[in-house]
Amino acid sequence: MSISACVSSALKKTGLKQNDLAAAYGKSKQSMSMKFSRDSWFAKDLVKVAKLVDADLAFVFKDGSKIIIDTDDQEE
Repeated sequence: MSISACVSSALKKTGLKQNDLAAAYGKSKQSMSMKFSRDSWFAKDLVKVAKLVDADLAFVFKDGSKIIIDTDDQEE
């Protein structure tokens, strides 16, 4: 699954839309749509998405262990 598809799923699960994410970014609907179509995501973008959908951003290993990225300490 692409990162854009994962972000879309996270938004859908929380009842949010791309427009809500665009507003959180301070970007236009069109520029956010381009980000999705190009699948051009940076780590800092995923931190913002995690905050918006009130979720953890983590590495989950096959043995079940996790490293959770603390999204509260990330620079804007």
